[in-house]
Amino acid sequence: MHNWQQFDSVFLDLDGTLLDLHFDNHFWLEHVPLRYAEKYHLPLAVAKTELLTRYRAIAGTLNWYCVEHWSRELDLDIVELKREVAHLIAVHPHVIDFLQALSRLGKRRVLVTNAHRQPLALKLERTGLTGYFERIFSAHDLGIAKEEPAFWSQLQLLEPFNPQRTLFIDDNLDVLHAARAFGLQNVIAVVKPDSTAPSRTAESFIAIDDFSALLPLPLP
Repeated sequence: MHNWQQFDSVFLDLDGTLLDLHFDNHFWLEHVPLRYAEKYHLPLAVAKTELLTRYRAIAGTLNWYCVEHWSRELDLDIVELKREVAHLIAVHPHVIDFLQALSRLGKRRVLVTNAHRQPLALKLERTGLTGYFERIFSAHDLGIAKEEPAFWSQLQLLEPFNPQRTLFIDDNLDVLHAARAFGLQNVIAVVKPDSTAPSRTAESFIAIDDFSALLPLPLP
């Protein structure tokens, strides 16, 4: 799909891109409502409706991705609740093959995620992905979510990159639009972030279901 020699770096999202979003969807839509209903003695359907309203109110902001925010707002230990269902954390098919192929090509692999550092650490520990990246960034380190165009200028101060020579892969279309607005024109949308759900539409972006669509990478 690409002349890989035109890229120096490949920026990769985590949840839904490298990891199956089924874990996060199950966690926020099923597990948190269950524990919330138990704590506040609510019917599960009522808990789900209330939480969905609260989620939507701050979707796309840094607080939406912040476990400290939700622990405080819901009076639940969100990190501990994530550990209860950590067995659902899974790497998408062909991800490791792709990351290894990038290494053989000498590409700089940078993980760029909105995930808070605590669940990020849990996911990296469970999957063993840490060693596949030259650098790892959480939006919480920068104080701004990836959906904001300003995130990318802040990232560039910490990780100097040429937008024309950087490929970015993410499952969040709002994030891809923000990256494109900054100048990252080489972007790919993962349209099957949750293995248990149908593929999404990709709007104007190049789309892949999984990384088998980009393999094999040409040898240098």
